[in-house]
Amino acid sequence: MRAEVPDNEAKQKERTHTMSDDNLVIGLPAGSLADPARGGNLINLLKHAGFPTKGYDKGGPSSFPINAMLVGWDGRPQEFGSQLALGEIDIAIAGDDWIRERVLEYKYEYQQEIELKKVMSLDRGGVRIVAVNRPDESAVLSEDAWLTRLFSSSPLVSMVSEMPYLALDWLRGKAQALGFGASHDAYAVQKYRTPPRIASGILVYEAWGKTEAKVVNGSVDLGLEITQTGSAIKNYGLNILAELMSSETGIWANPKLRGNAAKLDLARMFLLNLYGSIFAEDKILLMFNVRKEDVPRISEYLQANHLFADEPTVHEGTKFVEFSVAMNTSDKALPLAKVRYELAKLGATHLETIPLDSTIPGLDVVDI
Repeated sequence: MRAEVPDNEAKQKERTHTMSDDNLVIGLPAGSLADPARGGNLINLLKHAGFPTKGYDKGGPSSFPINAMLVGWDGRPQEFGSQLALGEIDIAIAGDDWIRERVLEYKYEYQQEIELKKVMSLDRGGVRIVAVNRPDESAVLSEDAWLTRLFSSSPLVSMVSEMPYLALDWLRGKAQALGFGASHDAYAVQKYRTPPRIASGILVYEAWGKTEAKVVNGSVDLGLEITQTGSAIKNYGLNILAELMSSETGIWANPKLRGNAAKLDLARMFLLNLYGSIFAEDKILLMFNVRKEDVPRISEYLQANHLFADEPTVHEGTKFVEFSVAMNTSDKALPLAKVRYELAKLGATHLETIPLDSTIPGLDVVDI
């Protein structure tokens, strides 16, 4: 008699079956990016793109019920860089900063250079990565002058961050540029606050949050912080010594994806429709009727205000012409309310404003 397959083994086999070599595996970030109430709203973005998800709103497991060739992989943006490098996932939604962190970890810990490509911006999750220190004399010293003093007086310079390899790469680069490459060549990345493994050089502690408190209490010489407004840094009375990079959320891919024609085609489809959803977020379709005798002056107004590209979209009837025009609702120089009013003055009637879920300029917006 054949033994029954345990439930967990059966589920694993089922999942393996769905993740064939031709499926596109997509890293879906948990947390604020997915949450409509916290600014990311990826769930609605994917829905408007034509890829509604199942389970993503409940923390997983996530799937794409009407797109069987797309496979959702729930995870954290902190991990997606490594998963892309290993080929565990094909594309991922993640911040520039966490991808860069994983690339540098491969470089420093495993002596491997990995190539990952950002193929699309999502216009979300904008943050700055900054180095912070206690104010003392830093208010009157430049970044280089303060660091020169620090390297000169401290054989072992310590830093703390949630992104230790970004911190290490920046601090090592500054040491070399300021003439301290030899004296501070050694480095160690270790958990906060474990005994130092080196006597001199650069020591970076990896910590999970409250970087400001560790800096302000003097546990380390300086810290690396992720910030949007800088308010928490100011609340702790700390100084922003340098800005290392700005970061936003985007779609990242392993360039090896180009070697699989089926996956590449799926990726292009996914990106094209996602672009259309993003591109439409601040756009509407304005439709209105115009008597034929009023068409010339309406067309002149639309052309003068650049409200169409090659030519306006029109549908001619016996006595009326129907116009449809796509508009950017965030244009302060040409507000929607003003356009509707001025078109009405020129003879437009039955003005209808239709929200857009997607608008796709063409296939050339996809680069992968």
